[in-house]
Amino acid sequence: MNFGEVLAWLKRVSGAEILLIGDRRITVGSLFLVALILTATALLSRLARKRLGRVLERSGFGDKAAAGVLPRLAHVVILVIGVVMALQVIGIDLSTLFAAGAVFAVGLGFAMQNIMQNFVSGIILLAERSIKPGDVLEVEKTVVRVQRIGIRSTLVRTRSDEELIVPNSIFVQGTVKNFTLSDNAYYIGAEVGVSYGSDMRRVREVLETVARGVGFKDSGRESAVQMSGFGSSSVNWAVWVPVNDPWTERRLRSGLNEAIWNALAEAGITISFPQLDVHLDPGALESLRNVSGVRNA
Repeated sequence: MNFGEVLAWLKRVSGAEILLIGDRRITVGSLFLVALILTATALLSRLARKRLGRVLERSGFGDKAAAGVLPRLAHVVILVIGVVMALQVIGIDLSTLFAAGAVFAVGLGFAMQNIMQNFVSGIILLAERSIKPGDVLEVEKTVVRVQRIGIRSTLVRTRSDEELIVPNSIFVQGTVKNFTLSDNAYYIGAEVGVSYGSDMRRVREVLETVARGVGFKDSGRESAVQMSGFGSSSVNWAVWVPVNDPWTERRLRSGLNEAIWNALAEAGITISFPQLDVHLDPGALESLRNVSGVRNA
């Protein structure tokens, strides 16, 4: 059998009809081409996933979240393109297919709305990098540390060591306080009220000494002591100390409060507490005496 005969045989085999869908003929050749496209797509997507992951890790563009999610996203996109090409090769009209499933697609779209919203939000987070693993955030009045950013949700841990799975749309659509966006600089504040009879100059000296002397203070920044206002029972003071770890705020604030209490006690300065003075006019006093006299009688 010469080359021409082999070529003719291959042509007959490839043109052999296997299946008829409407007016579309599915032949051996078209199935072979579909298999070839799908195989090449799978190999290409796997290669692109590995290469993109390595490029991201070496370039330092993304953190671990971006280095993991973006290659998977590229993998899915390449697979979808390959499947579309394969369907077109065997003559399936995708526009007709989509039109036939329009009602189903609308219902599915409503059901997938939140999922797609979180999916797009995850891509935005990875692109902007305004939130990264290790960041300390305040989300819906809860302080958390980011553990891992996924394509649909983000895993965070609270100060009580509880793990929360937060939808990515919350970070994109809501207001999020990021304590570590550009640096770890943070101020811990404490308030204390002293009696009106205290020597306010001495109060300032004591509080400034405490603010400068606590062991967790950031030596590169200055503390601040302010007379914050006049209360009904006390003169109120605020002490602000710079620190480098917002995550340990509760422990550091407790240490600052203890230091203030001990320093004021050693200086003989009274920490005020709520008091109420009642003044009665002479008529009210006389009425009370009369009532008291009647009862004693």
